[in-house]
Amino acid sequence: MKHLLLVAGLLAAPAWADGTLRFAFDGKPTDGEVTVSADTVYSRERGHGFEADSPRNAVGLPFFFSVDLPEGNYRVTATLGGKDASDTTIKAELRRLLLDAVQLPAGRSERRSFIVNVRTANIAAVPGVEAGRVKLKEREIASEAWAWDRRLTLEINGTRPALTHLTIEPVKLPTIYLLGDSTVADQSGEPYASWGQMLPALFKNSVAVSNHAESGETFRDSLARRRIDKILSTLQPGDTVLLQFGHNDQKQQKDGSGNAQTYQAELRTHAERILARGGVPVVVSSMERRNFDAQGRIRPSLLEYADAARRVAMEMKLAFIDLNGMSQQMYAALGPERSQAAHPLNGGKLDNTHHNNYGAMQLARLVALGLREARVPVAAELRDDLGPIDPAKPQAPEQFHVAVSPGFTQQRPLGD
Repeated sequence: MKHLLLVAGLLAAPAWADGTLRFAFDGKPTDGEVTVSADTVYSRERGHGFEADSPRNAVGLPFFFSVDLPEGNYRVTATLGGKDASDTTIKAELRRLLLDAVQLPAGRSERRSFIVNVRTANIAAVPGVEAGRVKLKEREIASEAWAWDRRLTLEINGTRPALTHLTIEPVKLPTIYLLGDSTVADQSGEPYASWGQMLPALFKNSVAVSNHAESGETFRDSLARRRIDKILSTLQPGDTVLLQFGHNDQKQQKDGSGNAQTYQAELRTHAERILARGGVPVVVSSMERRNFDAQGRIRPSLLEYADAARRVAMEMKLAFIDLNGMSQQMYAALGPERSQAAHPLNGGKLDNTHHNNYGAMQLARLVALGLREARVPVAAELRDDLGPIDPAKPQAPEQFHVAVSPGFTQQRPLGD
């Protein structure tokens, strides 16, 4: 582990004496930091340590470090850099991008902060919500367990990661909740990614993003599996909830269990319950599937559901983000060939529904634009350095890069 030496504190005094847990990664603990050797493996008894069986790349990176924490929002402040030039990317839980390619010259260090939401499947009783648990899928208990366990897991990645100190403190901040399908959900393995995984990197460290989306699901599944109940149990007045379903709801027409009208009714139910708890529901239409006709023009496949989402937003006077329309503009701008760069190859076959890191980031930027244009209050917390965002002018795929996580999968996300 010559690339990174991690030093951590126990979950006890003095580390938690002031409500803050402090880690030293350079072997020089101060101010309550407690040294831990590089071979300290996470255990429930210890409450912190390296994830022993986590995947690594060819040079032994990245490292995954976990700390037991109660459910809630946390401000994590990382001190990066050192005597050598460094390039550090940090992701949390299931590959949620937080710090992207922080490059520092030799002899320089910087402190960078970000916000991480930690949650469990337990549902606390609040007005209108009974106590219980989210009905997790088998994959959420296995490959996606880091999204639900009572600990924070950080992926320390990059070409030359350099992390010397880490501070974790509980905070009460506005929260953006995400609820949707596989195009929103935290995907556990490359080459898949979602806009929900990229969104945290677009906000300042003054707001948390809590992603409750899950692959293969619908508004009806959200109700049945109690995902909306989980959100409502922790939602505070003024918190924002982004709602994006449609891909899988559309299938209910084939099996005769639903249509655009039942979709609208279930969307209204979600919005009404969020409003009753003082939240701010934001309706997001599903992005299009990548589909061109012989003349190189976009062939829409989700307009009925995109229009249904818009109608509910208009009728209920809710903020609306036309991600369907903006994604069509993005695909048209890239064209039939270059737009393939937004989608993953798996087994030599291009997946035209789901996205890779590049496609996920372009969609996340469009969601950020939609928040601004809809004048959703939380848009004020978007980073100031995002630059211009235009669906007709996506970032060039040839110039895009995000540190690739280890752990590739050939299991396609549920849904289509």
